[in-house]
Amino acid sequence: MLSYIARRILYMIPIALAVSLVCFLLIHLAPGDPVAAMVPPDTPPEVVPQVRTDYGLDRSLPVQFGLWLEHVVQGDFGMSITRGRPILPDLIAASGNTLILAVAGGLLGFVLGSVLGGIAGVYRGTWIDRVLLGSAVAGVSIPHYWLGMVLVIIFSVVLHLLPAMGAGPGASGAWAWDWAHIQFLILPAVTLCVIPAGLVTRTVRGLVSDIMSQDYITTLRGKGLRWTGIVRHVFLNAAPTVIAVMGLQLANLMGGSILVETVFAWPGTGSMLNDAIFQRDFPTLQAATLVLALFFVVLNLAVDLVQTAIDPRISRT
Repeated sequence: MLSYIARRILYMIPIALAVSLVCFLLIHLAPGDPVAAMVPPDTPPEVVPQVRTDYGLDRSLPVQFGLWLEHVVQGDFGMSITRGRPILPDLIAASGNTLILAVAGGLLGFVLGSVLGGIAGVYRGTWIDRVLLGSAVAGVSIPHYWLGMVLVIIFSVVLHLLPAMGAGPGASGAWAWDWAHIQFLILPAVTLCVIPAGLVTRTVRGLVSDIMSQDYITTLRGKGLRWTGIVRHVFLNAAPTVIAVMGLQLANLMGGSILVETVFAWPGTGSMLNDAIFQRDFPTLQAATLVLALFFVVLNLAVDLVQTAIDPRISRT
């Protein structure tokens, strides 16, 4: 197992390099001049080349990529054009807030989807199955941003039960595990959990339906095994696939929460990316995109390792 883990970690090195190259090229191929966003409109023409030189934008793309990668490996993501300060502290804080939101939404979606999918699978072909499956399809089809706005209107504007924006009292980006902060997490987490809950519901429903029709389940029933024991067998056989689906969904929540964070003014990487795009802050955009992409790669590795550990049928070669 240790050799398998070591090989998988080594495989991540070329993947990480390829991801960093793609992130770098995508940003530089995007329209717009970062220097134009950096300097005021009335800046003298002779100042613009100096600014371009200071940020290394006058060099060739391979040289720029090499210098950028060298600094990133050392933990230096450069200076924000709009903020005028190092990117790393703001990126760490934003990534932490996004991780909190993604984990909360992911866990809620996993639990809800597992329960509803299990019930639908056990009662397959009945009206319960049809209602739950229809709800799962609706959940996957609902746009995040629309659902977020509806929840804000209902629970914040009409009922005045939950706050609509921010991550804590006083518009503070610092997080604490108390009710004053958790209430700000409820609406965005519920909004974010709907799509993974629908996907997990459909996945679990199909797995449970298939497993419950297997001969060994019929044999276990014939031997008088308790229902809890049968559920345990079903869970162990369905767990690897469900974990893989949920792992990918958690990675998608980290990278795809930009609209939800914008609706709820949640101070995460989504809001950082949104601001960087409109302000043409290319260094911040590069850093945030790279971190989210690498998180996706690392999470895929973690899912593979967990699957291998709990399912002996998966080859470790």
